[in-house]
Amino acid sequence: MAKKAKHEDHINHEAWAIPYGDLVTLLLAFFVVLYSMSSVNEGKYRVLSDSLNAAFGGAPRSPTPIQVGPKTQSPSSSPRPRMLQAAPPQQGVRGSEKAFQKPDLPGLALGFHVGGGGGRSGARAREQLEKMSEQVQAALGDMIARKQVLVRRHEEWLEIEIQTDILFTSGSARLGNEAGGVLDRLADVLRTFDNRLRIEGHTDDVPIATREFPSNWELSAARAASVVHRFMARGVEPRRMTVLGLAEFNPVAENTDAASRNRNRRVVIVVLANSGSKLPSLTTTTSAEDKAAPAVPERVATSVSTASSIVATREHSQP
Repeated sequence: MAKKAKHEDHINHEAWAIPYGDLVTLLLAFFVVLYSMSSVNEGKYRVLSDSLNAAFGGAPRSPTPIQVGPKTQSPSSSPRPRMLQAAPPQQGVRGSEKAFQKPDLPGLALGFHVGGGGGRSGARAREQLEKMSEQVQAALGDMIARKQVLVRRHEEWLEIEIQTDILFTSGSARLGNEAGGVLDRLADVLRTFDNRLRIEGHTDDVPIATREFPSNWELSAARAASVVHRFMARGVEPRRMTVLGLAEFNPVAENTDAASRNRNRRVVIVVLANSGSKLPSLTTTTSAEDKAAPAVPERVATSVSTASSIVATREHSQP
């Protein structure tokens, strides 16, 4: 019997088109994803770039027009603010401090100049300081006799030390009733001269931790600022004065008993002979028998304007 002829299967010669179409579709989707990831809003990018460069002091990346001819500025326009540059570190506690000038920011200048005040001008300044010392002793003679006020005369500065017991109550920076008369008599003498003044606040080593005064730093600075406010009200030029809060770190006696702590609670007014006088160090503003007192590791210094805001805040916060 003859074999049945088998028909040859049909070969699909176009089968390649199916995987090719899948491949093209995948490639299209791939490039669409790449395009969507690479597209950037140029306007938003420029705004972000310029703001970052302005914040960090760099030049803006967006194109700016070239200035041709003299540049004029309208009265309403103002330069873009830049970051404040940090001041260089000082070489010591009493390094080369610049002459007094009105600072751009409160608290950045102590208001004293270190230099030599020799010659005839230095001699006249020392004579003026001697005259001031005599007037202060005459005005506060009764309190000096009771040792509530000490006046120490140095070659280039004068120290007036007042015990805080007659100025403030314990743990307070508000002047008491007796303080007004003492400070007014002293201010009447100081306002007739033009010498620089440094008002220092000192405390004992008893810690304080209240909402008003978290530590003795704040208490000492606030007490010195209260004295400055009284001087200002009596007519002393505020630009002549500097407030210094030293807490308990510059004692004149060991804090071993109530009497020694009472000596350490004080306000010291340091009067310079002239603007070129040598600035007294904190260790030399103590009496001769107390030169062994430890030096101040840090200090709280501020201008009169800063101290004014501190004391105003303290007074408003009290019930």
